[in-house]
Amino acid sequence: MNQNERYQGVIEWFSRNVPIATTELHYSDPFQLLIAVILSAQCTDKRVNMITPALYEAFPTVETLAAVSPDAVYEYIKTVSYPNNKAKHLVGMAQKLLSEFDGKVPSEVDELLKLPGVGRKTANVIASVVFDKPAMAVDTHVFRVSNRIGLTDNSKSPLATEKELVKHIPESILSKAHHWLILHGRYICLARKPKCLECGLQPWCKYWYKMLNH
Repeated sequence: MNQNERYQGVIEWFSRNVPIATTELHYSDPFQLLIAVILSAQCTDKRVNMITPALYEAFPTVETLAAVSPDAVYEYIKTVSYPNNKAKHLVGMAQKLLSEFDGKVPSEVDELLKLPGVGRKTANVIASVVFDKPAMAVDTHVFRVSNRIGLTDNSKSPLATEKELVKHIPESILSKAHHWLILHGRYICLARKPKCLECGLQPWCKYWYKMLNH
């Protein structure tokens, strides 16, 4: 099986079996999603969703978040990973939105990357989920699943993985494919004990092929 056949099989399976795929983070506007994605770095969406309602209520606008100290934000987010850093990032992000972007979340990846706490993964998530841009965000799930299935050839970095996926996945479904791979990694292709017997991607998976022929 060549690489194009593998991609075709995986995409067709996901299209049939997971026609709707989107973020599991709770939000009601681009600013809230930006907050949630910054908080979700090295933290579960489930945990983030537990703390964001009170946070959104306390700081409903860019202006209210930009006007407080990181210590005030910390009180709402102390149960997530790296709360001190994230509190500083959130306040800094809001201040930057006000000073450079008229209080609006920008739609371009290059502009999003200027915001504190926003790396390439976060920028791609915002661009694809909110603005429907053809972007592929690579988090730990996407990185692991892509390598394991064989969509990428042992990519050494998230950026290399991103470039490989973008090359093979049609632009029109890139943002959905990002969620396919995340959800697959979260519920089936687990890091330590992948649920291979429950997985519909067996026919195209290099890892499953190796297991069968070990």
